Amino acid sequence: MTLRSRSGIVALLVCAAARAQSRPIDTPSSKLTVHVFKAGMFSTFGHDHVIDAPIASGTADTTALRVELRVRSAALRVTDPKNSESDRAGTQKTMTGPDVLDVGRFPEIVFQSTAAEPKGPAAWRVQGNLTIHGETKPVTVDVTEKDGHYLGSAVVKQTDFGIKPVRVAGGTVRVKDEVRIEFDVRLAQ
Repeated sequence: MTLRSRSGIVALLVCAAARAQSRPIDTPSSKLTVHVFKAGMFSTFGHDHVIDAPIASGTADTTALRVELRVRSAALRVTDPKNSESDRAGTQKTMTGPDVLDVGRFPEIVFQSTAAEPKGPAAWRVQGNLTIHGETKPVTVDVTEKDGHYLGSAVVKQTDFGIKPVRVAGGTVRVKDEVRIEFDVRLAQ
């Protein structure tokens, strides 16, 4: 066996070992929730919104500290437990329509990590790129691990992704530009 063929075998084994560390996200056991808050002079007449965003697919490599998550835009569901069914339906239509997510043109929301640094035992600061509404922007997320759950949250601005926050009644009732994304991710066994 030549030195060249040995180095090729070693490279193949290293690549195979590196791939073995990547595990799929357990999508049925994972949860992503978006919180949208009301604002404006007459915000008492508006509603805060809770949106379930099922993770469609993803992988995580806990050794290389990399993660990728994908969400289908049309799968987001307004749950708003304090609001009527008709209010939820109206919010759902606005959210998926051309003025907000425009799910027909932008069918996927994607997060891909670019770097991660340990922040203590079972804690990391993860940097990555988030793509929403066809716009990709950097975000930083603090993540902790507890009992096999990777937990965290991030605040992003809708306007950073080309989305104009919804306004009604001449802007006296509107949603805040900042939305909070919370997650509880589990890896497949």
